[in-house]
Amino acid sequence: MAYVLKTSKHGEERWLGELAERLKKKDYRPEAVKRVWIPKPNGKLRPLGIPTITDRVVQTAAMLVLEPIFEADLQPEQYAYRAERGAQDAVQAVHRLLNTGHQQVIDADLSGYFDSIPHPELMKSVARRIVDRHVLHLIKQWLDAPVEEDDGHGHRKRTTSNRDTGRGTPQGAPISPLLSNLYMRRFILGWKTLGYARRWSAQIVNYADDFVICCKGRAEDAMAAMRGMMEQLKLTVNDDKTHLCQIPQERFDFLGYTFGRCYSQKTGRAYIGTRPSPKSVKRMVESITQETDRRRTILDAEFVVGRLNRKLIGWANYFCLGSVSPAYRAINTHVTQRLRRWLCKKHKVSGTGWARYPNQYLYEKLGLVNLPARTHDLPWAKSMMSCPRAGCGKSARPVR
Repeated sequence: MAYVLKTSKHGEERWLGELAERLKKKDYRPEAVKRVWIPKPNGKLRPLGIPTITDRVVQTAAMLVLEPIFEADLQPEQYAYRAERGAQDAVQAVHRLLNTGHQQVIDADLSGYFDSIPHPELMKSVARRIVDRHVLHLIKQWLDAPVEEDDGHGHRKRTTSNRDTGRGTPQGAPISPLLSNLYMRRFILGWKTLGYARRWSAQIVNYADDFVICCKGRAEDAMAAMRGMMEQLKLTVNDDKTHLCQIPQERFDFLGYTFGRCYSQKTGRAYIGTRPSPKSVKRMVESITQETDRRRTILDAEFVVGRLNRKLIGWANYFCLGSVSPAYRAINTHVTQRLRRWLCKKHKVSGTGWARYPNQYLYEKLGLVNLPARTHDLPWAKSMMSCPRAGCGKSARPVR
């Protein structure tokens, strides 16, 4: 066994050495990326471009050098693909803006952002910091790489649309998150440089290709300005999914959360808060249904519960901001019912299974995660216990 590992390590080091030599001699050329289609929540398909192992290694090595250089340029409104930042930080940023009077919201959507980024303008953004022509040439080669996919008849077809159109950076490539952030920076920096942020007190919160603009007034003017800037940046605003929202009369979704009027479960008072969106809850319910398909009763109960727990914990780790209890209870009810029915099918037990498999059995014997019990450990719950007037730890602004 030790010999196998040693040989494997030697082979890896040799491969890396040969790759480094190719880069030094300028013999390296990117190969075609593999096209993979993944389903989106709306039923459509999202195209991913998966580079080869060799290309992923080279891109990752480049990222280790380039990321710290460009980090200094990225704007504080950008939360995606950055160290010590994430989607939850973006959600909290939007919540703070809403509770400081920025209640006219532009809920924006761009059509095919990653596939639309124009190469010449993107390379200008890269060249502001990188002057090494060899590195610039590498990045341009990755942008222009052909795409291969199955033609549906067992054959591979190759296209060069990125090179032909001069647009797009493939989602799935290690370098793409940085490049997408760099191009979105042009919009965010331009927004502030042109004075729009100050003129209308219109603040952007951006995560990857998603963003909202929270305004204190004149949101219609801000909307028109945003559309004009996107046209100059050669990006397309999705008219069907872009709209103005007036808080608290209306609500909007961002990064899986719904923002708008909420009500305290203890006092009944209204406040502007967040909660998991109905779409997010629905997707989780559908995922639980698939895991507990009664045609899969050949599996062990421990195995099924283990898979359910990983889904539940992962979902709850993200959806832990704001008023989560109703969503937790809804999902908890669904998962216990589905698991109970699955157990009845597996063990040929008639009826609903409540007597044979009560909740106590599911939680204590099988170890199923109890989502409502997790709310006691959330940060806002602890702050609520220490300060009864803390408004559930949300810094929530009362709504009349």
